[in-house]
Amino acid sequence: MVDAAVRPNKPATSKRTPAGGAPTAPHTAEEAHEPRIDVSAVTRALLGTWADTRLEAREMIKNPAFWRVDGMPVPEHRERVLEQLRLLVDAGGSRRSFPKEYGGLENNGANLAGFMELVLADPSLQIKSGVQWGLFGSAVYQLGTKKHWDQWLPGIIDLSIPGAFAMTETGHGSDVAAIGTTATYDPETEEFVIHTPFRGAWKDYLGNAALHGIAATVFAQLITGGVNYGVHCFYVPIRDEDGRFLPGVGGEDDGVKGGLNGIDNGRLHFDQVRVPRFNLLDRYGQVAADGSYTSDIPSPGRRFFTMLGALVQGRVSLDGAATTGAALAEYIAITYANQRRQFDSGAGTDEVVLLDYGKHQRRLLPRLAQTYAQFFANDELLQKFDGVFSGRTDTAAEREDLETLAAALKPLSTWNALDTIQECREACGGSGFLAENRFVGLHQDLDVYVTFEGDNNILLQLVGKRLLGDYAKQFKGADAATLAKFAVGQTAGKLFHGAGLRQLGQTVADFGSTARSVEFGLRADQQHELLKGRVQQMVADIAAALRPAAKLTPAQAAAVFNEHQAELIEAARAHAELLQWEAFTDGIARFDDEGTAHVLTWLRDLFGLSLIEKHLAWYLINGRLSTQRASSVSRYIDRLSARLRPHAQDLVDAFGFEPEHVRAPIASGAEAERQDEARAHYAQLAASGSAPVSEKSLKKK
Repeated sequence: MVDAAVRPNKPATSKRTPAGGAPTAPHTAEEAHEPRIDVSAVTRALLGTWADTRLEAREMIKNPAFWRVDGMPVPEHRERVLEQLRLLVDAGGSRRSFPKEYGGLENNGANLAGFMELVLADPSLQIKSGVQWGLFGSAVYQLGTKKHWDQWLPGIIDLSIPGAFAMTETGHGSDVAAIGTTATYDPETEEFVIHTPFRGAWKDYLGNAALHGIAATVFAQLITGGVNYGVHCFYVPIRDEDGRFLPGVGGEDDGVKGGLNGIDNGRLHFDQVRVPRFNLLDRYGQVAADGSYTSDIPSPGRRFFTMLGALVQGRVSLDGAATTGAALAEYIAITYANQRRQFDSGAGTDEVVLLDYGKHQRRLLPRLAQTYAQFFANDELLQKFDGVFSGRTDTAAEREDLETLAAALKPLSTWNALDTIQECREACGGSGFLAENRFVGLHQDLDVYVTFEGDNNILLQLVGKRLLGDYAKQFKGADAATLAKFAVGQTAGKLFHGAGLRQLGQTVADFGSTARSVEFGLRADQQHELLKGRVQQMVADIAAALRPAAKLTPAQAAAVFNEHQAELIEAARAHAELLQWEAFTDGIARFDDEGTAHVLTWLRDLFGLSLIEKHLAWYLINGRLSTQRASSVSRYIDRLSARLRPHAQDLVDAFGFEPEHVRAPIASGAEAERQDEARAHYAQLAASGSAPVSEKSLKKK
């Protein structure tokens, strides 16, 4: 078998285009005499640990009542999505994560797996359901106690209590610790007084706030006895049964947005609104009748991050939903590219299928490899999430790892979704710009995913700080000999790998257990060494640059950190890319079918080499690749893309989407019918002997 994208230069046959003796990609895997993937087995692997729940959700959203309607006016779209939420309740989709005592299933992993699939129906439905049950409901469940569950969970689950999650403020988004809303305890009445003291403290961008919410979980600075105990969460009624704001509560409609217009985002403000002491969601901090404050977590900082960590599921679900959205775009674009023909070869042959062009392969196939990596990484993230939230592995260390991993993966998947959808749109030309073919709507709706649940750059900064912290732990109490030994190890490219899918010292699956990697490129172990070595050196360099800050004033130290902020974020991004590559490699090792493992290994190699190509300047500057080897990376990618071209349709078919999920005319087979009709027309015309001759043929005479 010819290995890893090396194809001999043979003249193209009538079945292969373009003609003229150039290296070509066969149209089918049979033509190439290559292994085929087991599509159904790959589908199951991509659907992951909770595949059955995903399939259940996909079956439910075949109902057209769940589908996004392009061009629908905002008021009608909002009401449609509210009705869709009621259909979700009827189908049992709202109860998966909640306690069995309230009709729930206590299955946190299944809950998020099902939620992620709703992006295929209407992203507005996905996010509004996430607001209701993943944010508002989860705040009551995760931050409250049984007395709160008894009071409010049944209504939250059955949607008789639609609610808003009032954390973000106009003046403070990702910096939750600095929000301006206050909750001041009055011991005489045993009430908290909720107040927004200035315009920037208004709660903003809240789903369910403009119209449908009758209550909100409001995050505010808890003040009692003249002491501010930091941000806590309160259950606050905001509307009466007729939909009017309650006394002291006000707000505005955020209006038309760049996408997700089926969600009634709005603003809320509070003017001395009183709620009973009971309404403090007090799992992590309690206020007695006399106003005294107690908490099992004495550190204010630790308490704050514990409360926010209880709501990490938003980042986990956005990582998976963005990946599914990107997969949908790739399915549409690659299916179309396998049918649409444009330009002949210059030798009088049929017009060429788009995916036979090298540039088209280069545009789409590396992004397809990226999406596969994201599916495997998200399933590992989802497993970690379920272990923590089920209580099986709920330790402080596991929660910290979960938060770090979610903060690492969500930025990459959401950024990549926008990049992928846009490239797929352009790859489909004018057809891609038609709303009916889904790209434009997907891009609009997923745009804000990069901002939801924490701005992506802020999240990566959190990851970077964790990497620095783990790095520093290696040298705590170390003597000069130990540091010298590490310095030698560092130059040898030893692994630095902190928090994430696996702990320091663990390795990915045996590289030899799947299939050979790129023979003329960079083998799996070389890819891994380059990716992990980049993380190690970047973190070590930043740590060295920041070391003098320990002896500076706080202001001076902050200035030094700011100088290296961009580098820290880039190191965190490199760390997340490494995690995805490792998850992809581990995923391949679970396939018993040799052909499937072989093709997926090529796809993993395409992902790894694309990452190396993206950062090629860094590898050259830091002496990690020779100029000769670096100059070959792009050629390796071209060869791999050509090798994977025959498998492209199988690889997107393995996403498991059915026509009701795709709903894009250009991916329905209509384009193939048009092409067949055109070719039949010209064949018939030629056979008739009445076809006009070209002007060029006359000039040749």
